[in-house]
Amino acid sequence: MDDVSIDSLILKLHDVNAVKFGEYKLKSGLLTPIYIDLRVLVSHPVLMNQVSSLIYQRVQEEGLQFDLVCGVPYTALPLATIICSTHELPMLIRRKEAKDYGTKRLVEGSFREEDTCLIIEDTVTSGSSILETAEVLSKEGLKVTDAVVLMDREQGGVEMLASHGIRLLPIISMFKLLNVLLAAERIDAQTAQGVRKFILDNNTYSPKKENGNEVPATKKPCVEPKRELSFTERAKLPNIHPLASKLLSIMEEKQSNLCVSADMTSSEELLQLAESLGPKICMLKTHVDILKDYTEAFSQKLQALAQEHNFLIFEDRKFADIGNTVKHQYEGGLYQISSWSHIVNAHAVPGPGVVEGLSSVGKPLGRGCLLIAQMSSRGSLATGEYTKTVLEMAEQHSDFVIGFICSSKITEKPEFIHMTPGVQMQAGGDSLGQQYTSPEEVIYSKGSDVIIVGRGILQASDRLKAAELYRKLGWDAYTKRVSQSIQ
Repeated sequence: MDDVSIDSLILKLHDVNAVKFGEYKLKSGLLTPIYIDLRVLVSHPVLMNQVSSLIYQRVQEEGLQFDLVCGVPYTALPLATIICSTHELPMLIRRKEAKDYGTKRLVEGSFREEDTCLIIEDTVTSGSSILETAEVLSKEGLKVTDAVVLMDREQGGVEMLASHGIRLLPIISMFKLLNVLLAAERIDAQTAQGVRKFILDNNTYSPKKENGNEVPATKKPCVEPKRELSFTERAKLPNIHPLASKLLSIMEEKQSNLCVSADMTSSEELLQLAESLGPKICMLKTHVDILKDYTEAFSQKLQALAQEHNFLIFEDRKFADIGNTVKHQYEGGLYQISSWSHIVNAHAVPGPGVVEGLSSVGKPLGRGCLLIAQMSSRGSLATGEYTKTVLEMAEQHSDFVIGFICSSKITEKPEFIHMTPGVQMQAGGDSLGQQYTSPEEVIYSKGSDVIIVGRGILQASDRLKAAELYRKLGWDAYTKRVSQSIQ
């Protein structure tokens, strides 16, 4: 999904007073310092259409399968109507109260028992409104497995709905909204910090327990929510690749899930960067073929710095050819990548042969590979079925593939590592299609493990200070995610 469009939407929502700061009472009874009032959208048709378009785009990106659509009354009803009218999708209307005349139905529209209904919602705090709608639909014999929401306040709605077998897919998270408004100077740092503290202190999800075990409130979930393993615990998994285990151990030891993208053309400058930032990072990402003065001595010096400062080297080669060709590209030629780079990556477009060719060289050396499942560039084709195929390929070659380059977590298997490029504190993009996402959004909201930061550090006036800030933001987002999964 286009982060530029989302950032623009956030600013427009603020313009029309759909995002308010002050003291407001939520449906749950909580007093909140921020209030999302999307009822105003009905008076802004252009904005309403933009929101509807982004919701449908998320539906397509996730490849959701459903027979019908239902908007939670009342604010989401016009959104669902626009989506269904535009894309010619069958829709249902859920009444909040049954009529005392006519059919006296709570669900209006044509449907068959066992049809799957997608729920559309505007804002989620606890998830209770979606659950209420799902329960009404369920009583009519309909199935609900997914819901899409414009704004997730990140206060437990995702977890609560998951415990009832419903996956919630947000367009905007509260922390993303705060980051965009802060970067645009719509709010000050004190206001943003106050809202963040409120969100973290007021998680509404509190699962019931029987005999010390969590149980859902009304029905058994499709997937039981599990406590997230720490990096240390994942490093000790019996089936994990040794290099993935090493990376996770480095991350825990250095309290860093920061990978710096060293896109430089000078070998000496790159080595100076590795020397300076080495203590802050878990990994250094290189593009060796843009160096104007590459020598074998350079690769030896880089290896020495990696050992001294305890980080891994990731050559971002993006192999994408038949097995025999990538085999020679990996072990031979001018750069002899397999001799010095711990990790490389590859596109899945050529099929499994690309992994098999790389593995024939890298596996005996204890190397690892990341498959490119998603990309941070605008208009990338690495989505949907392609991403699913990448995951299947990784599972079939887990003796060499250690994880993914992706924009968000694509599998719950803890043996695989998720790494996300295009990370900056200030969201946005460049003129060549790169899209940026904040560290907190990537690690906490999207479930990735490692942030890959390039220009956010390289273009800073003080690179060391910038690297420390990104290290802290990435690590704090990870510890917050793990600690909340324990609650």
